[in-house]
Amino acid sequence: MVAYAQNELTSATEMSKQFGRYLSSVSNGVVEKLAILKNNKIEAVLLPASVYESLMMLLEDKENEAILDTIETRLQTPREAYRNGRDVLEALDLSVDE
Repeated sequence: MVAYAQNELTSATEMSKQFGRYLSSVSNGVVEKLAILKNNKIEAVLLPASVYESLMMLLEDKENEAILDTIETRLQTPREAYRNGRDVLEALDLSVDE
């Protein structure tokens, strides 16, 4: 769980009243992140665009690693272990015609 300092928390109401101030504090690095509370629960987090973009790139890298792992595992599967597609569909009570 992510920890938040007191100055990294604000209510949705306060955010709507002073959006520019909060946006500047995040953009200028005064705070690292800003959690927006609604009914005392975190509903959203405001981050600098550069941090968000870095997180999205890390997520994409992680997804690509998982895909590569799957491909490498499947490349090691012996041919005799392959399953016929029609048999798989039949086992799932599906057909190509549907």
